[in-house]
Amino acid sequence: MGYDVTRFQGDVDEDLICPICSGVLEEPVQAPHCEHAFCNACITQWFSQQQTCPVPRIMRNMLSKLQIACDNAVFGCSAVVRLDNLMSHLSDCEHNPKRPVTCEQGCGLEMPKDELPNHNCIKHLRSVVQQQQTRIAELEKTSAEHKHQLAEQKRDIQLLKAYMRAIRSVNPNLQNLEETIEYNEILEWVNSLQPARVTRWGGMISTPDAVLQAVIKRSLVESGCPASIVNELIENAHERSWPQGLATLETRQMNRRYYENYVAKRIPGKQAVVVMACENQHMGDDMVQEPGLVMIFAHGVEEI
Repeated sequence: MGYDVTRFQGDVDEDLICPICSGVLEEPVQAPHCEHAFCNACITQWFSQQQTCPVPRIMRNMLSKLQIACDNAVFGCSAVVRLDNLMSHLSDCEHNPKRPVTCEQGCGLEMPKDELPNHNCIKHLRSVVQQQQTRIAELEKTSAEHKHQLAEQKRDIQLLKAYMRAIRSVNPNLQNLEETIEYNEILEWVNSLQPARVTRWGGMISTPDAVLQAVIKRSLVESGCPASIVNELIENAHERSWPQGLATLETRQMNRRYYENYVAKRIPGKQAVVVMACENQHMGDDMVQEPGLVMIFAHGVEEI
């Protein structure tokens, strides 16, 4: 242990203070790589328990205890919090100009607080209608192609069904056995995930790009998701595959009161949850998709 600083006359240079005991260096030794200096006894005791340099941890601990004014002080927040609690405070700070708020004038749109004064419900709803009209026009334009593809798919399905009937005639128990094994694998994986709560439903990303989908897919695989359903879940991460109750912005806004009824599981390390059909049989068919839905959020997912 180092010498008590009060025993010395005048100020002691901070480079002569041991980061571990905060005393003046006694039998000083210096680390060869980071060049930090410690009391010989202090660093010996430290290394008997762990093999990392203590300076970064000590610095983090000291920083976390500092008191800091809220980022939103210029907007009227008078809170002063510990540095390690700053991010938690900012997410709920009522003075945060980017805090999500819901329009109470009729449309129910969720938007950043500082955009609310310039929000026009009629303009927003007109935009929604225009988007729907554009989508209908695009669907009508490609309907002939879709009908042709649908006919081919139906033919393939019929051939597949005939093939499966032939297999079952040889071994009637084969299908039930395979389905039971697959279902048990899915259930085991789902039960291994951490239950999650979504606090910001308005942060839902309905059309994730390919890069974000690849990141979520990798997390699903690493979490032990059965290979037989990984691609289906990723496909169901996009609104084009969502059930009727989530298919459009309009229906999502109307059905928001039902969202809290979802049984959701956290995709490890990501702002995303999986809502599996096997755990959400209490929800209507218009709110759940087989084998499940992946919902990706910009923010607002926490483990229960």
